Amino acid sequence: MSTSVSPRIPQAASPIHSAAFALLAKEVRRFVKVSVQTILAPVISSLLFLVVFAYLLEGRLEPLPGVSYASFLVPGLVMMTLQQNAFANSSSSLTQSKITGNIVFLMLSPMKPWEWLVGYVGGATARGLACGLVVWIASLPLIPLGSLHSPLLVFVFAVCACVVMGSLGLIAALYAERWDHVAAFQNFLINPLTFLAGVFYSVHSLPPAFQFASHLNPFFYLIDGFRYGVFGQGDVTPWISLSASLIFSMGLLALCHRLVASGWRVRH
Repeated sequence: MSTSVSPRIPQAASPIHSAAFALLAKEVRRFVKVSVQTILAPVISSLLFLVVFAYLLEGRLEPLPGVSYASFLVPGLVMMTLQQNAFANSSSSLTQSKITGNIVFLMLSPMKPWEWLVGYVGGATARGLACGLVVWIASLPLIPLGSLHSPLLVFVFAVCACVVMGSLGLIAALYAERWDHVAAFQNFLINPLTFLAGVFYSVHSLPPAFQFASHLNPFFYLIDGFRYGVFGQGDVTPWISLSASLIFSMGLLALCHRLVASGWRVRH
């Protein structure tokens, strides 16, 4: 008596996990399709900063011993570029979904809050790293890759910065009911904190009161830690910068998870 054996049917991937990575892929395709606007334009703006400031102040300032002012600018501009673009990616994408109404498809899906973060914060991280990398490539004559003090620290601080800004962009988009709200969030919070974090100067050159205020700015630790990874010099030790950056990024991710799980302003 023969027994029939049923063929093994391969198990399909979890639909929830597939949805999370589909959202991530959609976010990446979204900025790649208009790369002239999302990557090239901000890179050109950053390089203009480099050209103008380096021309005006080269030879007059030496923020770090043995480091020219033009070289000193590069890590700050890389971080400024990737931070602003990581914020822009997550904030614009979710805000557009809320305004057009297609966010209802996400709300009706079985996706969990952490999977929203994979899509939106992951897409923001991809765009931020892409923009920062292009600025870095354009600046290779000033700082060759082989001269980096710690490539690992450079990468870790770059990812932390993208996660922080992607999370802040998500929070801004959840709060926003129109584009004006996102613009206000960026103009009155993101841009001031970024420019006052030591992009164009060393905090040690400031008066004591302003140095203290700078140390309260979490963006300062992201930029200073990244700069330490490049030159092996910074305003504070890299472990303080790394601890502050990890705590800040993990705290923002936890906050985003909580807001998405509670449905805060998603339905409005």
